Amino acid sequence: LVKQGVHCVSGKKVAIKIINREKLSESVLMKVEREIAIMKLIEHPHVLGLFDVYENKKYLYLILEHVSGGELFDYLVKKGRLTPKEARKFFRQIISALDFCHSHSICHRDLKPENLLLDDKNNIRVADFGMASLQVEGSMLETSCGSPHYACPEVIRGEKYDGRRADVWSCGVILYALLVGALPFDDDNLRNLLEKVKKGVFHIPHFVPPDCQHLLRSMIDVDPVKRIQLDKITRHPWVVAGSKSDVELELPMKEVVQTAVIPSEDDIDPDVLATMTSLQCFKDKPRLMRELFSPQHNTEKVIYFLLLDRKLRNPSFEDDDEIKKKSTAVDPPRKRIDKVKFHSQPSRGFTELSLGNISEGSPTMPRRALAVASM
Repeated sequence: LVKQGVHCVSGKKVAIKIINREKLSESVLMKVEREIAIMKLIEHPHVLGLFDVYENKKYLYLILEHVSGGELFDYLVKKGRLTPKEARKFFRQIISALDFCHSHSICHRDLKPENLLLDDKNNIRVADFGMASLQVEGSMLETSCGSPHYACPEVIRGEKYDGRRADVWSCGVILYALLVGALPFDDDNLRNLLEKVKKGVFHIPHFVPPDCQHLLRSMIDVDPVKRIQLDKITRHPWVVAGSKSDVELELPMKEVVQTAVIPSEDDIDPDVLATMTSLQCFKDKPRLMRELFSPQHNTEKVIYFLLLDRKLRNPSFEDDDEIKKKSTAVDPPRKRIDKVKFHSQPSRGFTELSLGNISEGSPTMPRRALAVASM
């Protein structure tokens, strides 16, 4: 359930995703926590933003960015197939957001027009990270998820798969839908639909430009190894046509984010650690702690410092008493607040941030300046 809300101080509209925790199993609630953790890692112009989380005994409330244009799906139903120019604009925004996610080791796994929202200027916001997963270097994903029309053959077959390549397939199906006004694989019978997807045979109408036909066949390729990757998609002639510049690619965060040695367990931020342990790939807490205390630069530390940076830039403090008094509910939603508050000078309940030297193998001149560097 999603409702529109208004911030009672700023007057800004927000979207409130309401989750009834009493109706969900423990495993599903863990997935919600994973979604929250992943959204904290992503801040991009074409990804729906997460502002705050509120909760009471019965409900979780995710306070999200409000966009007024509705779903891309409804836009397509209303307009039918789009011109190549308009389809290209949407597609460039989608792959820009997706590249940002992949650079942060995040795979969406449920890309479809229903999960692509439009703002008042018809710009894309990628939404619904409920199926998303962190895919750390050298690993493969196993959970079959997504929507049958947009899922790739290896996911449907239940094989281990690379989530980034799975996302590329889904983007190819979305691009086909934008240009053709229909889906490359469709059938009223689910079993027949899945067989069509696994075979990967589809027809592209003659009105789709030849260079775009080449792109579609490169993305919707049943062989994940042969399937085109994002870096090549962004340089494809059809994608760059009519634009003064390529889609700017993000470097992997391991090459961008500077990490430091964490001196002791007392210096681990409990809020960040709780967020990390909600991510499936870091559920082995003893191993996670070993990697965080390692003097070496590694994926765990990159994620830790990215989340710490988010916390320092957007601290979550208790609402003012005036705001709390506005609620007349018996069990009013309470804002999730930081357990530990950092400041360069510890005072009034603030803690001093203590870090050691730069990790071995870390970028010495980080391309992305984190708030932690100024503490």
